[in-house]
Amino acid sequence: MGNDSANNFILEMKNITKNFPGVRALADVSINLQKGEILGLLGENGAGKSTLIKILSGEYSLEKGELIINGEFKSFHHPHESLDAGVRVIYQELTTFEPLTITENIFAGEIVTGKLGFVSWGKMRREAKEILNNLGSDLNPQDLVENLSIAEKQIVEIAKAIRKKAKILVMDEPTSALGEKDVLNLYKIIRKLKADGVGIIFISHRIDEIFKITDRVIVLRDGRKVGDRLTKDTDRKMLVNLIVGRDLTDQYPKKDIKKGDVILEVKNISYMDRLKDISFNLREGETLALYGLLGSGVHDLLSVLFGDKKKTKGEVFIKGKKSKISNPNIAKKNNLGFIPMDRKEEGVAVSLNVKQNITSSNIEKLGNSFMLDRKVETEHAKKWFDKLDIKAPSIETVVNNLSGGNQQKVVVAKWLERNAKILLMNEPTRGIDVGAKREIYLIAEKLCEDGAGVIMASSELPEIMGVSDRVVVMRNGHIAAILNTKETSQEEIMHIASA
Repeated sequence: MGNDSANNFILEMKNITKNFPGVRALADVSINLQKGEILGLLGENGAGKSTLIKILSGEYSLEKGELIINGEFKSFHHPHESLDAGVRVIYQELTTFEPLTITENIFAGEIVTGKLGFVSWGKMRREAKEILNNLGSDLNPQDLVENLSIAEKQIVEIAKAIRKKAKILVMDEPTSALGEKDVLNLYKIIRKLKADGVGIIFISHRIDEIFKITDRVIVLRDGRKVGDRLTKDTDRKMLVNLIVGRDLTDQYPKKDIKKGDVILEVKNISYMDRLKDISFNLREGETLALYGLLGSGVHDLLSVLFGDKKKTKGEVFIKGKKSKISNPNIAKKNNLGFIPMDRKEEGVAVSLNVKQNITSSNIEKLGNSFMLDRKVETEHAKKWFDKLDIKAPSIETVVNNLSGGNQQKVVVAKWLERNAKILLMNEPTRGIDVGAKREIYLIAEKLCEDGAGVIMASSELPEIMGVSDRVVVMRNGHIAAILNTKETSQEEIMHIASA
């Protein structure tokens, strides 16, 4: 490896090129990682990050270039080979085995047996407990994973990586579904791994956290490396410019839109012990943000409004008329649309194409009572495909092959096709890049200009300040405050939410 060995590199990927039919996903990309380094890997959806990581993890074969781990040339043909080489990837969609215990998850595929061949549960539980303790966690190894929070499941995944003697840990959007307290705890764990000599590749669309946790950043754009620099030597503007290839000064394109009549009124809504006497309203042309820490009830509120969860008390009025929304079908008939936090599980049918997804919410109006008019279906889908600039070869493209930002556009298109007048958005920009975020904001703004109203739950305070007119701050199932965004600050909102 020549002089490179002096740099203490644990990983080198040199001149990596990867092609798919009609698409060059990576073009001559080189990255490296040192022991005990936290490397931020940035780029828009479709920039090549996932392809690069899938080559490192053995999910994709090495087509052209060199992969060197601990000074040894590698070419993985199966993920097991990557694991054996000390690589572990923790994906945004966690891969824990829900019905099993924490111990069974940590030892998945490597059950420990005693001299007589019996499973040594006691030894495994003790080792699992030791690993968890070293991570600063007091989780019980006998607890079922299905009963854990997302933050706790991430700890289990990290414990599994440590058990596998991982020396290179890739974390894909690890904080996207976490509250602030859990994020800070995760940072502590990451810094401990760094101190133990683990090299960490940290993928995130949250640029602010890149400055909090990484030592160095590499930026990909359109399958090429466009930046590689120490985090301390860069700033937010520089990174955004590298990511999108232009100056994104107007990241939050907020207009002053004239507000109309009250379109939605919520009175004294309660749900079990998780929502208590919630009351607020939404006007035509308004974007109303919901903000709260983990357990505040924000996400439950959106589910109740859309009929996914049945309220235990209270009333909902739509344009002054009392509406009993007991399920999502009734919500749709009342012109409500819902963009869920987990778009792959709830927002789109990933195995269907773009056209089928867009028209799925309005299928009964695309033909007569017995037959779907294929020509009309195509016309309707094409309209939103073009209008929202969904980046895909065609409306026949399977949604699972789209980037996260374009999948989110398909979810929005589905409700635009349905002519939603009240759009509920649950973390609509979670896990998508800064360019796609801006496009989602513009779509929501256009809806408001056309007389609709938007309720948006977000865990990102800069986003709330940048796109909303008012913010409902929730705490422990209650509304703690309703503030005009122009008259408040991020600090005040956080103080109220965490008081």
